[in-house]
Amino acid sequence: MLDARSPLPLYHQLAERLFADIQAGRYPPGSKLPSEHELAETFRLGRPTVRQATAALIQRGLLERRRGSGTYVRSVPAQVDLFSLTGTLMSFEAGGIKLTSELDRPQNVVIDEAGHPLQGRQAVRITRLSHVDAEPVLLEELDFDAERFPGLAKWVRKDKSLSDIIERQYRMRPESADQSFRVVELSRAHARRLRLAAGKSILRVDRTLHFALAPGAAFARMYCRTDRFAFSQRIGPQHG
Repeated sequence: MLDARSPLPLYHQLAERLFADIQAGRYPPGSKLPSEHELAETFRLGRPTVRQATAALIQRGLLERRRGSGTYVRSVPAQVDLFSLTGTLMSFEAGGIKLTSELDRPQNVVIDEAGHPLQGRQAVRITRLSHVDAEPVLLEELDFDAERFPGLAKWVRKDKSLSDIIERQYRMRPESADQSFRVVELSRAHARRLRLAAGKSILRVDRTLHFALAPGAAFARMYCRTDRFAFSQRIGPQHG
């Protein structure tokens, strides 16, 4: 059952429980979820709370509502909506792709890069290299405003979504983002980690995340191996 004493809202707990059931195959792609009434009775919740939970999974692209029929698990094609606000790990999972990640030890740095949203400020820098089938596919360099996210380094785990950690520990969720896309030549250091030749052209995405009370508090730079996956971007309303 869910924990009413937890600081995590009940709707979020239910969303995570349903997400785990989807991953475990209890609700395979194309299957119908129990009705809001059934879920409310099972978990002893109000229907508005259940609706919030399923809405969160719809926003992630995991569920869809069919008018007059119910809520269903989506059959998602093998592409990655990397640029959604739900986070990188969730984006791969929504695409049915098993991703494993390794993290460098978080570092406290002062940002001196011109044009960086945190220029001149202290940041927690996290570097994450993600693999599919033991082959590196994505290298991320992530900077978080140290003042807005105190103690972040101690919460970071390789098997946890950073966006989920931010929401759980700081009660913050990104509301919008500025993104730029360019093709760049890999440095030797980046090429070595991605097992590519130095100077090879690759897709680089720079993304600045804005939170309600902290615009521009997080920045991600992502090097994406497009030879392995089609990285897409959903534009317009979410499904449902």
